[in-house]
Amino acid sequence: MQFSATNDSVALAEAFTHAPKPLAFGTSGRRGDVVDLTELEIYINVRADLDHLLTLAASAGGIRQGQPFFYAHDLRPSSTRIVAEQGGRGALAQTVALAIHDAGLVPVNLGALPTPALTAYAIARGCGSIMVTGSHIPFERNGYKTNTAFGEVRKQDELSINAHVDRWRALLYRLPFAQSRFGADGMLKALASDLPAADNAGRAAYIDRFVAFFGTGALAGRKVLVYQHSAVGRDLLLDILELLGAQVRAVGRSEVFVPIDTEAIDAATLEAMRQLAVDASADGSRYEALVSTDGDSDRPLIVGLDYDEQGHCVARFVNGDLIGMLTAAFLEPDAVIVPISCNDAIDQSALAPVLQTKTRIGSPYVLAGMDAAVASGRRRVCGWEANGGFLTASPIERAGRVLPALPTRDAMLPIICVLASMGERGLSMRGLLETLPRRYGCAGLLRRFPRALAQEIVASLCPGQDPSADRLRGIRERIADLFSTAEGFGQLAHVDYTDGVRMRFDNGDVAHIRPSGNADELRLYAVADGQPRANAIVAAGVAEPAGLLRRLAAACGSGAGRQ
Repeated sequence: MQFSATNDSVALAEAFTHAPKPLAFGTSGRRGDVVDLTELEIYINVRADLDHLLTLAASAGGIRQGQPFFYAHDLRPSSTRIVAEQGGRGALAQTVALAIHDAGLVPVNLGALPTPALTAYAIARGCGSIMVTGSHIPFERNGYKTNTAFGEVRKQDELSINAHVDRWRALLYRLPFAQSRFGADGMLKALASDLPAADNAGRAAYIDRFVAFFGTGALAGRKVLVYQHSAVGRDLLLDILELLGAQVRAVGRSEVFVPIDTEAIDAATLEAMRQLAVDASADGSRYEALVSTDGDSDRPLIVGLDYDEQGHCVARFVNGDLIGMLTAAFLEPDAVIVPISCNDAIDQSALAPVLQTKTRIGSPYVLAGMDAAVASGRRRVCGWEANGGFLTASPIERAGRVLPALPTRDAMLPIICVLASMGERGLSMRGLLETLPRRYGCAGLLRRFPRALAQEIVASLCPGQDPSADRLRGIRERIADLFSTAEGFGQLAHVDYTDGVRMRFDNGDVAHIRPSGNADELRLYAVADGQPRANAIVAAGVAEPAGLLRRLAAACGSGAGRQ
């Protein structure tokens, strides 16, 4: 039936002038292209999340109608307003607030706030929360992340939530168009209004969290640049470091969204940050580090700064795994949880005795491992991801002060711990890094890489349901053909399939291939005995047009990895 203004008794779905694209769970939260994020699709999924949370017992992080429910957002335009250039989509936060209200909860806007700040504030009050964010992924994508009253929604919650999604989709799609608040384009018939004024209590509580634990002199003597770009926590990071005693200067602020992926800092991005330090040092000032976060400020970025005898600035990107190790060394945990992608320096470090079984990649898996450690009786439990996001599953006491648990990625804690360690140990950034085992990591990715093809590549290197000798021999031969001695690799020593394909060679090289869980991207992690070699592995992997990953795609038969 062709829809018109005279037959608006038809079901909403029959009136659609767009092709709905359902949101799906990624590694953590839901993400999609903004042009596909109708207010209807956001509403359906948020109502499903809330229905699930309302069924949970309080002992499992459940919520109850009539309670406050907190939400916040990052600085992407589509998070808070309709963006004509992105198909007239956006205003995700307004739709989230509407769904919260309709679920019988009291929506409380905490404004532009880091994901960990929102989560910590809501957990402390026994309430749920939603962060509207696309995190680190490209500008044209966005999404949101839901938290129970205890923290992140876990993988075991997804089946129930998806059942609620199906129910809400069926209900709203079959509603007569005249009765629906959504139009044929999937957007609200009444345009979303401005958000209510933000409650700044979440911001204040986040500042207090760190000042109370570290003390106001913790960073005395540190000279730090804060690369602000478009990170939602850019001003908070500056304020916290100053309150802890650091000398801080803001650089690189942008009113245009800049997607910073702390797992994949390429040479051009590092050089741009080095140039920010050069410009800041023009007056003779010398800074020890440049620090920043990704878009929703749950992943840290640290660049060590040195100056040679001629005064030239040398910048070194500090990999997230190393940030995690330095942070854990500062906090002295009795259990550490990391994903399989972690730099294997940890296996040779002082943390090795408390290292638990490595997990799949993504905070829900790290959290599950942390839960298991707590259940086993460990009392100081922490973990991190390759992006540097640091999680704590139990309170951490240090020097008579207690840091409450925060079971979600945090960027501020690792930045502060690394800087504080420099002061306590009397070491430069370089000196601090030299206390770790000499294993070096690098990561890169191919963007706009079809996920189906990425999964096909991984499947081609996995035994799957056929672990026969012939199948395994064929896989080893395929790996040896590409990851060859001509490319600098040794003989294949071991393959791990915990998440993706992690190949270890007898010369110490590690190459780990994995599709992104949140975007059409194919990632490559590398570890080696020297930074140049780790960099070279990634460079060879993501080279265009015929690097190792492209050649793998071609070997899978389609070669369609490039768009």
